[in-house]
Amino acid sequence: MLIRERIENNEKMTLIDGAALSINSKGRKKEEEQCSVRTVYMVDRDRIIHSKSFRRLKHKTQVYIKTSSDHYRTRLTHTLEVAQIARTIGKGIGLNEDLIEAIALGHDIGHVAFAHNGEEVLNELLPNGFKHNINSIRVLTKIERQGKGLNLTEEVLDGILYHSGFSSKDDIASTLEGQVVKYSDKIAYVNHDIDDSIRAGLLNEKDIPKYILDVLGYSHSERIDTLVKDCIYSTIDNIKNGNKRVILSERIEVALQKLRNFMFENIYQGDILKVERDKAKFVLRQVFNYFLKNPKEMPSFYLNIVNDEGLHQGVADYISGMSDDYCLFLFNKIYVPKFVFY
Repeated sequence: MLIRERIENNEKMTLIDGAALSINSKGRKKEEEQCSVRTVYMVDRDRIIHSKSFRRLKHKTQVYIKTSSDHYRTRLTHTLEVAQIARTIGKGIGLNEDLIEAIALGHDIGHVAFAHNGEEVLNELLPNGFKHNINSIRVLTKIERQGKGLNLTEEVLDGILYHSGFSSKDDIASTLEGQVVKYSDKIAYVNHDIDDSIRAGLLNEKDIPKYILDVLGYSHSERIDTLVKDCIYSTIDNIKNGNKRVILSERIEVALQKLRNFMFENIYQGDILKVERDKAKFVLRQVFNYFLKNPKEMPSFYLNIVNDEGLHQGVADYISGMSDDYCLFLFNKIYVPKFVFY
């Protein structure tokens, strides 16, 4: 028996009814020989980790506040926290951890430099708009490996595509594993962004409404613990009742939504970071417009996209892949005067 087959058999014996079994995967767009050791979801996880776009997440901003400290989250550390929370929830419920990890590690791979500020700029500039979850699929299927893509399984791509949004009315992933990542993303970023905002001196724990803290907890670890456990137990009960949905209890979900709204009003879209957000948007907009006028200065790979899919798409693919540092480097190279000594 192959090692992969042993793992697949273990999944059958240990995962709950309704979990995504590796052996039942709908497969890849291009058929390929299976690994003798790893299941299809393990292979997907490894491909994402070893991709260039995953490595660039370490230099992409999570929330655009002062990032001179080593301890602020980046898009990469956010991704790792999401994966950890999601695996804990998934294991507690009895789901496929390998699928969860692959989705979690790839969920933000299509994010732009300067966090959601960059996404807002591209959404304004592109004729068809821009959403990072849709771009994540594009990166993984059309951009990585010089256009060959990573050939991931349908379940991983589905979970990544539907990880965004908050409301239960939003489109949801077809697997319970993908639904776990969607909740884990919210649990992670709302709480770690509070932690970073406090570290930056932009927020005090006492600023958070008491009625929210009474429900979720008065510390970072308490809130994570409350949300993770509630998701596990609420989902187990929901599945027992015949509902294939990952959920939070109504009381906890309402509190999380209110905490998220608080962060949007006071940090993400509040006046306190407006100056820095505007700076980031200005930089990205100028770099985008420059390459729109000078596309031949882009790498040849993106020129091929221009020829196949149009100028805006080619420039968007180039810009969206940039890290904060590289975008700033290009902005300085293009627009900042250099000292010339005669």
